[in-house]
Amino acid sequence: MWGGSRVSVILPAFNEEANVGEAVADFERCDYVDEIVVVDNNSTDGTAARVAATSARLVRETRQGLGWALRRGLEEATGDYLILAEPDGTFLARDALKLLAYADDFNVVLGTRTTRELLWSEANMGWFLRLGNILVAKMLEVLHGGPSLSDCGCTLRLIDRASYAMIKPHLSVGGSHFLVDMTLSALAQRLSVIEIPVNYRGRVGVSKITGTLRGTLTTGGRMIALIVGHRLRPRRGRPR
Repeated sequence: MWGGSRVSVILPAFNEEANVGEAVADFERCDYVDEIVVVDNNSTDGTAARVAATSARLVRETRQGLGWALRRGLEEATGDYLILAEPDGTFLARDALKLLAYADDFNVVLGTRTTRELLWSEANMGWFLRLGNILVAKMLEVLHGGPSLSDCGCTLRLIDRASYAMIKPHLSVGGSHFLVDMTLSALAQRLSVIEIPVNYRGRVGVSKITGTLRGTLTTGGRMIALIVGHRLRPRRGRPR
């Protein structure tokens, strides 16, 4: 628990047999984590068997896509604080503590993988990906009045349960650009948002999103279209 509040960690998994067990174990070692939910998104390998050998709760999402998996996890998790992460070895469980440290002051705490000093040498964040993340994040920041942003697609983030209930009706994306949709929805509801630097390590296996140039460009294009599309809509939410 954290300050008397339950903490849930959500891990979306599509063929993550190689590292999902270690990812769960990493969070199991954090005494402030009360629940770990792994969402099996149509895996065809031994992902489910690996999770079954841990304390994590396995749920299934048949609609294919990172967004669908994360949305299922957000629905299934029971904590007061909901932390999204990845089971592929890129994130360190201890960085969840950084998110929680800001949870009293902000509704949504986003991680950023673009801080040079926290990029591990084997991380999949070369100059092209890093620059692209920064540029798209700055577009989101400028067009939607966000806080200082430098990463448009970092999965590692926290949202409190009440805030999730506010943005839930506005979430519309099931694909890899869901993370931008989540941030846009939070800003539209006038939630308080901050971004903090987190460690970013090398992935175990090949990324399903940025593992190829085509995948990177496709996801980036969808993010930009979403950001521009939201800017053209009438803005709704709580008055300041």
